[in-house]
Amino acid sequence: CSSLTQIAIPSSVTSIGDYAFNRCSSIKQITIPSSITSIGSGAFSECKLLTHIDFHSSITSIPLASFYECSSLIQITIPSSVTSIGDYAFYGCSSLKQITIPPSITSIGEGSFSECSSLEQFMIPSSVTSLGDYAFSKCISLKQIDIPSSITSIGKSSFFDCRSLNQAIIPNSVTSIDDFCFYGCSSLAPVSIQPTTSIGNCSFNQ
Repeated sequence: CSSLTQIAIPSSVTSIGDYAFNRCSSIKQITIPSSITSIGSGAFSECKLLTHIDFHSSITSIPLASFYECSSLIQITIPSSVTSIGDYAFYGCSSLKQITIPPSITSIGEGSFSECSSLEQFMIPSSVTSLGDYAFSKCISLKQIDIPSSITSIGKSSFFDCRSLNQAIIPNSVTSIDDFCFYGCSSLAPVSIQPTTSIGNCSFNQ
């Protein structure tokens, strides 16, 4: 469907299946109506010209690779009904500059924002208890991150090669920082951590 430029999803539709609009490379805008209760894996993956998503739905999760490599997507507001962001949900959204995350989110999956190279800031809500491996790896414009006290471990390569990251606030609740977590973060100022915190291989190697 490379020539499809717009979609009007009728209010009678309640779910969008896996990879339903995968590689619809000419779509620029999508409105998801309130009738939608679920979105399948990879539903809008590789929609290269997609710039805007308007959610009116009550979905509870953004699943695996939902917006994978939507490289023109600039901003998005996650609905307050969502509790989890799946693995690689926004991987490779290289134009994404602004994302609003509701306090309902408890889980940010593996690689979910990896290679979002234009993302400069991201506020992790205090409701988040799980931060997956590679979650923000290669977010080369990300400048600051504040880990909430609800998180006890930071996954492998979570901030790998975030070369513009100059401040990382890590609370006392964090007891484990996995391998390569802040590897390649060449701008990072000294980080304060608890002396009992387990630090993995090359976690802070620049």
